[in-house]
Amino acid sequence: MRLSHRWQAAALVAALAACSPSLNWREARLQGSGIAMLFPCRPDRHERAVRMADIELHAQMHSYHAAAASFSPVYLDAARPTQVGPLLAEWRERAASNIGGASAARPVAPPGATPNERSALPRIEGRLPGGQRVIEHAAFFVKVLRIYHATAIGESLPADAVETSFGAIKVAS
Repeated sequence: MRLSHRWQAAALVAALAACSPSLNWREARLQGSGIAMLFPCRPDRHERAVRMADIELHAQMHSYHAAAASFSPVYLDAARPTQVGPLLAEWRERAASNIGGASAARPVAPPGATPNERSALPRIEGRLPGGQRVIEHAAFFVKVLRIYHATAIGESLPADAVETSFGAIKVAS
């Protein structure tokens, strides 16, 4: 199973027992992540070893379910600056290919993020491995050697929930 399939499956499983659909947004800093985001409830935390760009990495994910969608910020650390670009590019490519979708992206630069030409905010339409139609909004950005992938995925995503969640991302300076 590919990296994103595992994360999507973990996020969807976590969604079954997650918070209520009420969108009572509040800012939270994810311990050890270096980012702050708005959350409607307390996210579950998952850790996993992953292989990307022929490098073994340790990824951490925080996931929650609200408004019939799963939201998950994931992050990992590159060992060297030369790894950041290839890892960011592969992660973006995997996000689209794992749901068999095409993506249209626009630039993204959350406050405090390190400028990177590969940072992007794609919208991807595709299907999960079981055939369920999904829409995924993602934000790919970096802070020095830390690479972030925030995602919102669901059969239909309320635009205001996606904008609220992604629009409030702040990277610690």
